[in-house]
Amino acid sequence: MLTAIGRAGVLGINRRNGDFVMRYNKRSLYPLVDDKLITKKLAQENGIPVPQLFGSLDTPRDIPSLNDLVAQQQSFVVKPSHGSGGDGIVVIDSHRGRRFWTCGGSVLLWEELAHHLENTLGGQYSLGGHPDRVMVEYRVKFDPMFNPVSYLGVPDIRIIVFLGFPVMAMLRLPTRRSGGKANLHQGAVGAGIDIAYGKTVHGVIGNNSTDEHPDTGTAIGGLEVPYWQQMLSIAARCYEMTGLGYLGVDLVLDEHLGPLMLELNARPGLNIQIANAAGLLPWLEYVQQHAEPALLPEDRVAWIQSLVNDRTAGWQSA
Repeated sequence: MLTAIGRAGVLGINRRNGDFVMRYNKRSLYPLVDDKLITKKLAQENGIPVPQLFGSLDTPRDIPSLNDLVAQQQSFVVKPSHGSGGDGIVVIDSHRGRRFWTCGGSVLLWEELAHHLENTLGGQYSLGGHPDRVMVEYRVKFDPMFNPVSYLGVPDIRIIVFLGFPVMAMLRLPTRRSGGKANLHQGAVGAGIDIAYGKTVHGVIGNNSTDEHPDTGTAIGGLEVPYWQQMLSIAARCYEMTGLGYLGVDLVLDEHLGPLMLELNARPGLNIQIANAAGLLPWLEYVQQHAEPALLPEDRVAWIQSLVNDRTAGWQSA
């Protein structure tokens, strides 16, 4: 598979960093995406839907205020503002008194949760180990259409956006091996998505192809992602919102609220190419040479979708 992808123009990490991340992403803009609190507030200012923020904990003295923040909420999520890979995130399904039930069914006592929050504030899960803040936010209730292809956690959609054009996408599906996290490095399933139609086309676990979810046995290919056009539009709008030319946009699909932007990444990983069995490089080079960045987000989406549909175009390797 990797050989075939190489022939299709795989983008390696050195070229990603040198030709795209360093060239199109100003370092001064990184805090807009590395700090999830800043990202959320920026998205709200720009009308991009995100999970509701109930509040934040900035110092250990704020930890007792968690009870007030979630008093009216049956479920909620706590997460580090500078975390990565899903580390440090705790999803609370319900709570009563000093007991908190996680989505996996385990019970946390208040002292245990408070200890976790203190460690998070101390930087245990932050990039570089620096002191961090804790976000307390709405727990996404993922669309039931994903139940047959997910284990415990919330599936998400990663879209690579280059100069405002969504050029590649995948659906990340939690597994038992990944501990319910939509993290490919920890064993989640990656399913490539046809940009034009929003349907899954190919599945992988690690570097190995798979036609079905390892825990449920359900076929991965042919899933039609609801609200696909809206998702692409949200992803495209993140270009204007951040000023970052090369960007990974992560979205989730809530059962009641529809598409929500979860977070952004200025250095998105490259496994999306394996999930799609295709390289990123031809898409990026074609956008560089032919696209008009001045187009509105919806027009950029339409342009890239028409390109995908143009099977006679000679720019992409077979």
